[in-house]
Amino acid sequence: MSPATKKTAAAKPHSDTGAVLREAARRLDSSTRRLFLRRAIGLGTLTLLSGCDVVDGVSAEGMLSRMSDFNDRVQAWLFNPNRLAREYSEADITRPFPFNSFYVPNSPDKAPIIDRDQYRLNLTGLIEHRRDWTLAELHALPRVTQITRHICIEGWSAIGKWSGVRFSEFLRRIAADTTAKYVTFRCDDGYATSIDMPTALHPQTILAFWFDGGELPRRYGFPMKLRVPTKLGFKNPKHIGEIEVGNDYTGGYWETYGYNWFSGL
Repeated sequence: MSPATKKTAAAKPHSDTGAVLREAARRLDSSTRRLFLRRAIGLGTLTLLSGCDVVDGVSAEGMLSRMSDFNDRVQAWLFNPNRLAREYSEADITRPFPFNSFYVPNSPDKAPIIDRDQYRLNLTGLIEHRRDWTLAELHALPRVTQITRHICIEGWSAIGKWSGVRFSEFLRRIAADTTAKYVTFRCDDGYATSIDMPTALHPQTILAFWFDGGELPRRYGFPMKLRVPTKLGFKNPKHIGEIEVGNDYTGGYWETYGYNWFSGL
């Protein structure tokens, strides 16, 4: 193809331009989405961001994946470890608190049944004191309480009361390498996700063992869940059985389906 022909072909809008732009926008957070939609006049914008011509489904999907990665990097860069999520009063608590899960049917009857006496939290990765923890040992850690809003990616939110140990305190006690990039959570219901270290060290990120004044119920994550009020709900894993600290990106369950990994609020 001659240079002139290439120039003409590149200038012609692709038939799927509208669909690609809409899908790209859907994969961004709301603030980034508004900026993207104002500036994404044609596929030239997408070609610039992705470094390739968007001419078919394969290249379009690759571009959308890179847009999602770009959004994660921007959110991580903008994250302020000193900015606190709003906390509420007892009168604001949502009762009953909604149940939600990743399995089908979405029923608390499918939540795992975990024996408190047999439970052990496994620690792996870049941790000096790598030993298993019993539930009694975890319950003996210093306790903090927060009343914060849980925001689900599906569009609903609810305010709950969680108590447990600051995750930063737990990481200090196990001598975790806090210069590592990621903390991964693997759960006894088959779920998994990971977060960045700055979020792990945030003062409102806690390992929760109690909910609304009582022990954390099975439906909400017994024996332990991660409470991260600075992230969307799917980054708050329940029934945690293993914590890994490391520099290798491990993603997570919903992340494999295209959810943004950082998912900050």
